Amino acid sequence: MQYRAEIIEHKKQKRIAVWYANDPRLISRFRKLDDAKWSASLGVWHVPDNVANRLRFKLRLDEANTVGMDKIAEIEAFKRYLNTKRYSANTVKTYSEALYVFLMFFNHKEVAKINNEDVVNFYSTYILEKQLSTSFQNQIINAIKLYFKTIKETSVNVDKIYRPKREKLLPNVLSKAEVKKILMAHGNIKHKTMLSLIYSCGLRRSELLNLKPRDIDSKRNLVIIRQSKGKKDRVAPLSAGVLELLRLYYRSYKPEFFLFEGRDAGTKYDERSLAQVLKQAVEKAGIAKPVSLHWLRHSYATHLLESGTDLRYIQEILGHKSSKTTEIYTHVSTKSLQNVKSPFDDL
Repeated sequence: MQYRAEIIEHKKQKRIAVWYANDPRLISRFRKLDDAKWSASLGVWHVPDNVANRLRFKLRLDEANTVGMDKIAEIEAFKRYLNTKRYSANTVKTYSEALYVFLMFFNHKEVAKINNEDVVNFYSTYILEKQLSTSFQNQIINAIKLYFKTIKETSVNVDKIYRPKREKLLPNVLSKAEVKKILMAHGNIKHKTMLSLIYSCGLRRSELLNLKPRDIDSKRNLVIIRQSKGKKDRVAPLSAGVLELLRLYYRSYKPEFFLFEGRDAGTKYDERSLAQVLKQAVEKAGIAKPVSLHWLRHSYATHLLESGTDLRYIQEILGHKSSKTTEIYTHVSTKSLQNVKSPFDDL
């Protein structure tokens, strides 16, 4: 990308102004950067002046930014620590990105001098002002706690970092008719098979994309999910109808390494492309709901419960560590509620 970047002062703050070709794709990428803003008066996009952005746009690091460079090194060391402890790739990515956000908030303050008061300040001036979710806040807390437990010099008392209460939200569930419309929407056998497998086995997105052909046990009608969340293997029953879809798909695409591969043979199918596949199916089905891939997993669990499947089996199939996680589906199941007669009918 051809661009020109320089340090400016805008509204009494140091910012990095970036000029580049008026390309919608570039603008879309730039807008995703943290605190990226457009200045109508200057006619330029600009971002905060910090070490990450100086490195991103190849600008000279001054003495004030050496603190930021130290933090970059700390985050890389933290990543290595997580990898040695065998955390999953997703957890390493999530924790390191969360820690990056936190440490870079205190751009010119040494890590050893960050204290609990700073943590509270981060909550109020970053998380609350931006109205970020409690799940994101919990990710930050997990990263902070784990990080400050691994370093020697710190002013943070980890035990005094509080955790916000999670919202008690019910899972989003589709009706069987809605699921059928979504699964039948695509004519493309690959797209149809991916969505059908997610629903029919209650898979997480990453679990589907990590599947290999050998994980389909057609003789026993099982799908083997290897080293998923919590580094556990488990099995899920495979529908006869989905097995036929898989056979048709396999004959057409002949995947080499992953069951569902990207454009290049042997490469994993892209997460964003899978989300787009679902989005297109939902639009074709005429369903006006913000359906995500996880909705299919929630719907599968709820439909199993409504058909009389024991909660313990559902827990095993979904790979939940605690039965309490699975019990949430009892709150959205309509099986018992349909038998409740409203007193309105007796008026």
